[in-house]
Amino acid sequence: METTSSASTVNGKRIIIVEDDNDFRESIIEYLQLTGFEVTASASALEFYQILSQQFFQLVIIDIGLPDQSGLVLAEYIRNNTDMRIIMLTADSSQSSKINAYKSGADIYLVKPVDFSELTATINSILGRVDAQHSNNHEIKKSEPVRESAQKYWKLIRKSSTLCSPSGDEIKLTSKEFEFMQVLAVSNNSIILRQDLLKALDYKNNDSGNRALVALVNRLRRKNDKLDYKSPVKTVHGSGYCFSAPIIVE
Repeated sequence: METTSSASTVNGKRIIIVEDDNDFRESIIEYLQLTGFEVTASASALEFYQILSQQFFQLVIIDIGLPDQSGLVLAEYIRNNTDMRIIMLTADSSQSSKINAYKSGADIYLVKPVDFSELTATINSILGRVDAQHSNNHEIKKSEPVRESAQKYWKLIRKSSTLCSPSGDEIKLTSKEFEFMQVLAVSNNSIILRQDLLKALDYKNNDSGNRALVALVNRLRRKNDKLDYKSPVKTVHGSGYCFSAPIIVE
């Protein structure tokens, strides 16, 4: 187990990195320490679980290819049992790996080799959004009338499997609907190809699978029809689907 603490942490933020490559792990620790973060590191999933039982962290950086357990399994455990934000940092740049990482609960997927200044900016961005969210929630509780103006984007909420409109109306999602929305939400308005969606949802790439996907999208749109906001789920004919409005995943 390696623990490296900076003399002055960034707003007290604590990070843990799970990476089995010693040289790469030490390089990240050194850089993040110089930028002011408190960093704890482990070389395996088992070591991570042992550390987590004793300490609290705001964010975890995970490599998928760990020696004793897939980083995807680790991410799913973290998402289901903690409030930590998750950065997946791996050498696999495939679309399927990215989709699986986001399905497991990752907030951001970065591909090695990564520029450490980009990694630091990503960490600051994620933790900054968390702080802003907590601040907004506090203000909303203090003064309920500001609720309408406080939320200007859609929200996909993992814990309750709901999609919230900018006005705060909620759509309860099935597990498949949530998986579909999550893939679209993390794509930054990019088009997700039909075959990638079929794979992410465990549908077969045939007529039956395509009909199931179309039926899922139609169900979502019918649920959305009850709201004041038009559905941002857009069909890109001959290609796939995209989410055409600002959205965050919580």
